Amino acid sequence: MLQHFLQDFGYLALLLGTFFEGETILVLAGFLAFRGYLDINLVVLTAFLGSYAGDQLWYYLGRLKGRALLQRKPHWQALGEKALAHIRRHPDIWVLGFRFVYGLRTVMPIAIGLSGYSPLRYLLLNGLGAIVWAAALGWAAYHFGAVLETVLGDIKHYELRVLGALVLLGVVLWIWRAVRAKRSAPDA
Repeated sequence: MLQHFLQDFGYLALLLGTFFEGETILVLAGFLAFRGYLDINLVVLTAFLGSYAGDQLWYYLGRLKGRALLQRKPHWQALGEKALAHIRRHPDIWVLGFRFVYGLRTVMPIAIGLSGYSPLRYLLLNGLGAIVWAAALGWAAYHFGAVLETVLGDIKHYELRVLGALVLLGVVLWIWRAVRAKRSAPDA
């Protein structure tokens, strides 16, 4: 059942997941590739495409309506100001590496767009950053599966537990971020 679901919807779920956020779903997909449910090369390619497309969209929204977007969510506004400060000091480094900094994934492309960063330069450096991110995280998760198998033996017996733990980790991180954002929001 899992195999049929992943064959039908695995890459689409990965594309959408990396379009909107990405880390947890890419780790899960890398592990599933190790288990033989997905192809690791297609996982990396799909994660690259989703991440790249999502970040391009947020960048252009930032260029068009950056301040209004950041003001809609108080925690985004605070993060956006920090992001702008980072971008002003080291713009190219942040374009290449923001997706490796947890919690800045959506805000940073908006701030980059808002900063006036060159669209062509962003197109190129964002692509480079997206492929490095997708390959590094996808292959790391793939090899994590190999390490688990070395430690635990045949992980087929643990497969659902590992998948459950990865999903639970994603949910916990999402809740943690939501609670932090709520605490940092000014009182209404």
